[in-house]
Amino acid sequence: FWLKPSFGSPFRVRLGPRTDMRVLGRPTGCIQRGFSSRSSAGMIKFRGPSVKKPESQPRATFSRQKTVGAFPGIHSMQFVDQMEFRAAAEPIPIYRHVGTDGTLPDHLEMPFSDERALELYKYMLRVAVCDQVLYDVQRQGRISFYMTSTGEEATTVGTAAALEPEDVCWPQYRELGLFIYRGFTIQEVVDQCASVADEEGKGRQMPIHYCSASRNIHAVTSPLATGIPHAAGAGYAFKIEGQNRVAVAYFGDGAASEGDFAVALNFAATLGSQTIFVCRNNGYAISTPVSEQYAGDGIAVRGLAYGLPTLRVDGNDLISVYNATKAARELCVREQRPVLMELMTYRVGHHSTSDDASRYRSVDEVSTWTEDGVSPLGRMFRMLRAKGLWDEGVEKQFRAAVRAEVINALKAAEKKQKGPLRDIFTDVYDELNWAQQEQYQELLEHVKRHPKAYDLSKYRPS
Repeated sequence: FWLKPSFGSPFRVRLGPRTDMRVLGRPTGCIQRGFSSRSSAGMIKFRGPSVKKPESQPRATFSRQKTVGAFPGIHSMQFVDQMEFRAAAEPIPIYRHVGTDGTLPDHLEMPFSDERALELYKYMLRVAVCDQVLYDVQRQGRISFYMTSTGEEATTVGTAAALEPEDVCWPQYRELGLFIYRGFTIQEVVDQCASVADEEGKGRQMPIHYCSASRNIHAVTSPLATGIPHAAGAGYAFKIEGQNRVAVAYFGDGAASEGDFAVALNFAATLGSQTIFVCRNNGYAISTPVSEQYAGDGIAVRGLAYGLPTLRVDGNDLISVYNATKAARELCVREQRPVLMELMTYRVGHHSTSDDASRYRSVDEVSTWTEDGVSPLGRMFRMLRAKGLWDEGVEKQFRAAVRAEVINALKAAEKKQKGPLRDIFTDVYDELNWAQQEQYQELLEHVKRHPKAYDLSKYRPS
């Protein structure tokens, strides 16, 4: 069928009853599947709510009639006598620098040195190896839960590298690259997953629910989208205090269906929060594909609807993610307004260790996204190898070294004690109230009645 945008020429879209918008090496969940490396002005172009004059004016019969005032809150006061229901706006392209062959177009340059590119690639590798080992460790029953970020490594390392240390981040749960880039050690990662007493969350959170206040990263939380309004509010505070910093909210395409997302974007847009909203559109919300989540043009179009400068990015291209985040941060601080970035990527792994993705997607679908030029790791590997900076042998050695580091950290974590039972109830109020004290005593009595079920030697005394 034909879609007629608000401005410009109509374009044709062919959709079946259950159309798969995925194209080899191209993101799903958006109507526009072309890639662009720069605008006609030679720079990153954020889509915004600016008004564009149509090429041809619709037939109007009210031009000589007096209009009393102007309707507030809209960008046009043009009246027409022909009904036209709008179903789509102008398609949003995907910003990309490095193609699937690992090369940049001749007219483009890297935003950093070759050495810096190699450094960022090593961060991505550390995330990938960490995920591989800890996923296997969970399958062995040594930790209770895990979530990988396989296939999405560029989205977190690329954004983290472009932000400043003082920028405050609210992660969702696939932002291990953000933590590692900001100095979170492998030992800290493993300690959190093993729920030991001396990790920053005191061993009370689920595995992968990292937190690091000293690094300006809030705690990962299981409920979706809860950090998005917080980031909108913090960004507003940064604005009114005149600070050169931004708040950053990470979330997935599924979280964008939560009401918190809509509230946060409207709050940030109307008040001018210094907030960057980073959506990792990886194609799935657990088992629900994007084709069943929304009917519009991805998540980016919602940013335009709320009046945010918006950019859609190839999330598998580390350099594009870096460039986009740098530009978003500069715009956010300079103009004191929020920005939405939709990073198009693909979740290669299961949603979590509690999920079996083979029940709702095929092996063939996944394999198309793990090819070297399509995956973020494979694409950077090709580029670095072509520059003579990396090869298969060096990568094998590096992966082995990181794997050994993770295993040694796990051995150390398994020797550490978990927190005292009393810590289950602390840090809610300044002091335990009567209800908490009663529950604590009930817990102690339960453990005492079942000594064989609980090995208290693993816990610090209360």
